[in-house]
Amino acid sequence: MTKRRWLPPNVTRYQDKTGRWRYRYRKAGKATYSFRSAPGTPEFLAEYEAAQAGKPVGIDRVKPGSVDALCAAYYRSPRWQSTQPTTQKVYRSIIERWRKLHGDKPIDRLEPRHVDAWLAAMSDRPSAANNLRKALMRLFRYGVRMGWMARNPIINTEPYRITGNGIHAWTEEEIAAFQARWPFGTRERLALELMLWTGLRKSDVIRLGPAQRQDDRFYLRHSKNNSDTILPVAPDVDRAISSLDPAYVGVKTYLVTEFGKPFTAAGFGNWFRARCDLADLKNCSAHGLRKALSRRIAEAGGTANQGRAVTGHKTDRMFAYYSQSADKAALANTILANVSEKFAKLNKQTSEK
Repeated sequence: MTKRRWLPPNVTRYQDKTGRWRYRYRKAGKATYSFRSAPGTPEFLAEYEAAQAGKPVGIDRVKPGSVDALCAAYYRSPRWQSTQPTTQKVYRSIIERWRKLHGDKPIDRLEPRHVDAWLAAMSDRPSAANNLRKALMRLFRYGVRMGWMARNPIINTEPYRITGNGIHAWTEEEIAAFQARWPFGTRERLALELMLWTGLRKSDVIRLGPAQRQDDRFYLRHSKNNSDTILPVAPDVDRAISSLDPAYVGVKTYLVTEFGKPFTAAGFGNWFRARCDLADLKNCSAHGLRKALSRRIAEAGGTANQGRAVTGHKTDRMFAYYSQSADKAALANTILANVSEKFAKLNKQTSEK
C-alpha cells in the first residue's frame, strides 16, 4: 500500500487481486470507502467529500454527473474555498435548499426553461428568486468549466425587477430618537455611533477594537469584499468609547455582550434589533445605519468615489444603491450652491481684468 503525495488526506492507493490500482479513504472513526472514480475528477471529489462527512456514497446515493455530485465538487473548488465564510454560508444555504429538490437529476440535461420554472414559482418573493439565480449562476459556471454542462442555462434567464429600496435607511429623525433613548455611556449608543461613522457591516463592527485604532484613525477591513478603509475617529465615536460604562468595556472588541464576551454577528443583529424596538423604531436595523451613512455622504455633496473610500463598496453602482434614499432637494441645494460659488468667483475674476 502506497500513499501518494498528490492524493487528498486519508486517501491511499492499493493494487487489487488483478493488479489494478484502486483508491480508498481510511480514517479512524470513519467507515472505509473505496472510490469508483479516478482521482482528480469532479466525481472523485464528490465521493471524497461524502466520505469525509462519514456518509460514504454509492451509485444509489450520488450519481456521477448529477446535481448532488456537482454541488459536492463545487464546494471543494478553489474558487469556493477562497470565498469569505459569511458569503459561503449564505450561498450554501440557498444551494442546499434547491439541491434537496433536484439532487439526483442529471446536470447536463438542465435547460433554461427549467430555471425559468423555478424562478416563476418564487415570483411572489422576487428577492429570494434573484438570490437563487445568483447562487446557481456561480454553480453552473463551475459546471461548464469542468465540462459537466455544455452551457450555463442561467445566462438566458432574467432577474426580477425589485421595487422599493430594500433595507430601510435611517432618517435623521430616527437617529435622533435612538440617541435620545440611549445616551452616551451605553453599549447601545456605542453600537450606533460605530456603525454610523464607519459604515461597517454587523459582521465587521463586532470585531472592531483597539487594535484597529492608531491615534485618531481607524484602519478597517470589510471582510465581505476584502476592501480596506482608513477613517478618522469621529468625535461622537470617541466620546461613546470613552464614556462607556466600565462594566461593558471589552478587551479586544469595543462591543461585548452583557457577559463581557464578543458578539456573534447574528447575536449582535438580534440584540440591536431589540434595542431599536425599545426606542420605538420598528423599521430600523443595524444594516440601515450603513445606508444612512451613504445617504449622509451623498447629501453632503460627496462623490461616489469619496463615498466608496468611506463605505468600502467596490463599485459606484453599489454605493449609488446604498445612497439612493438621499434627499433629492438637499442634493440639488448642495450642488447648486457649489456651482453658484464657483462661477461667482470666475465672473468676479473676469470682471476685474
